[in-house]
Amino acid sequence: MTAADDRYLSWRAAADGAIRPGSDAHKAAFCRMLLDTHNPYKPAVIDWPLLDEAARRRLIGLPIWDIAVQTEGKASTRVMSYAETVADPLLRNALRLNAFEESRHKQVLSNLVAAYGIGLAPEPAYRRPRHPRWAFLTTGLSECIDSFFAFGLFAVARQSSFFPPALVETFEPVMQEEARHILFFVNWLAWHRRNLAWWRRPWFWGVIAFAWVRLVRERIGLARGIDAAKDEAPQDNNFTLTGSKSVTDIDLAPAALLDVCLAENERRMAGYDSRLLRPQTVPRLVRLARLFLRRGGACRR
Repeated sequence: MTAADDRYLSWRAAADGAIRPGSDAHKAAFCRMLLDTHNPYKPAVIDWPLLDEAARRRLIGLPIWDIAVQTEGKASTRVMSYAETVADPLLRNALRLNAFEESRHKQVLSNLVAAYGIGLAPEPAYRRPRHPRWAFLTTGLSECIDSFFAFGLFAVARQSSFFPPALVETFEPVMQEEARHILFFVNWLAWHRRNLAWWRRPWFWGVIAFAWVRLVRERIGLARGIDAAKDEAPQDNNFTLTGSKSVTDIDLAPAALLDVCLAENERRMAGYDSRLLRPQTVPRLVRLARLFLRRGGACRR
């Protein structure tokens, strides 16, 4: 387990020289990255720390638990459905591991809510998607958005000690797995696009653009609550973008939070072979937005 803890934080491909996006060497590199850095922790043996009543109330009050559990359940189903359509054995094995890790995230969250008595709405049936590649594409892009901001919120929660450090640390493997999933996805996306026939690439670009528009629309709240029943507790689809006040007792300026997100995104990707492509869209958009925000720090409430 100690070796696995070290290995999942850093990795370098065996091949020397440049790795051309779209090549067989590229496919081998991003697949082996995911497979070789798998951390075999078991959610069932996580020792959830005791919380005082104030910390427990803060945890229960986070408006995310139904969405978090259901998102991981959907992600696992969607990734596995796409894996079953892939003929290449190496890529298929990497996708299956990705799906397994998403399912394990769901188990971690389910065990947490059970340990602290957090009530959940009944889970929906996780149905296989009709279009597996589209489902995998939207799942990967969604993770690129949500995990970027989650990295920053996780760092803020750790630094502020708003929640007990032992509780925060139980999620460290989950956060690093999300970084690996994003790295795998953006490299798969580049590899897949370059291996399409030239006449199919414009259509694929259009599909990606449509997916981004749809996801951004959801993240700014226009699609909030569409799938929620009337008797369900309110949930926040935008928590990863707006949740800093729920994880710290520090009033963090938007510019400062974006700076933390950018720094954490780079730090979590830094240990993996620099020849692999890094996610660019969300960091570039955030850097653009950052130009219009005053530099701000944190101040105590």
